[in-house]
Amino acid sequence: MAHEQGLEGRVAFVTGAARGQGRAYAVRLAQEGADVIISDICAPVSQTIPYPGATPDDLAETVRLVEAEGRKVLARQVDIRDDAAVRTLVADGVEQFGRLDVLVANAGVLSWGRLWELTDEQWNSVIDVNLTGTWRTLRAVIPAMIEAGNGGSIIIVSSSGGLKATPGNGHYAASKHGLTAMTNTLALELGEYSIRVNSIHPYSIATPMIENDAMMAILSAHPSYLNSFAAMPYQPPMKGSRAKRNDFMTAEEAAEVVVWLAGDNSSVLSGSQIVVDRGVMKY
Repeated sequence: MAHEQGLEGRVAFVTGAARGQGRAYAVRLAQEGADVIISDICAPVSQTIPYPGATPDDLAETVRLVEAEGRKVLARQVDIRDDAAVRTLVADGVEQFGRLDVLVANAGVLSWGRLWELTDEQWNSVIDVNLTGTWRTLRAVIPAMIEAGNGGSIIIVSSSGGLKATPGNGHYAASKHGLTAMTNTLALELGEYSIRVNSIHPYSIATPMIENDAMMAILSAHPSYLNSFAAMPYQPPMKGSRAKRNDFMTAEEAAEVVVWLAGDNSSVLSGSQIVVDRGVMKY
């Protein structure tokens, strides 16, 4: 296939890549010619996270899909809360592939509850993975990108909740707003190294994170909260879109945005928040 984004010879690191968005990002980057480093915890993050975690078999399937595109892959079960493990994976990836050009900081978790009713474990699990874990990933990756001297692109996967809070998941919104702040700061700090940093903000992508009973329970208990969540408007599917009317978006659709940000066609963008939502946040 034609590699429109020109990622041949480049290396991308995708966290949370065993399934869902992370898998879609890794496979799409491979399709554009990049070799990939992928990680996932492949285990439950916390008993407070109300959906099953990815499995080693899920990660192995991502490996298979990347290799089917003819690309090399280094895959490892890593908890991004484990600083030593993250640093080791980055070092091993650079040693194996010789460079690191793209980071897609995707790993994240979500749970539900009103802010004043959250337990310490609910708060800590979400903040430690989404915000601190992403910071640990960035801290491990950025020196390697600077040392390589090739510039690069960092894509931080935030959320619509990183721009507009919604009730019932304030700890998640706090973590994702934090990612927006880190994106903007890093865009300023890394400009001198020709490393671009942008964040994407998906709304309602069909993954286990949003398709679970805990979300339905809090919305049922507090029906007024529904007013803060925009419904998907009717839109005829775009050319090549896998979505149907009023469906959630697919991870593969969001991957088109990620691969564009990874490549040189988006070279004028840094410090931008890209809203991936079919326009619903304008409602």
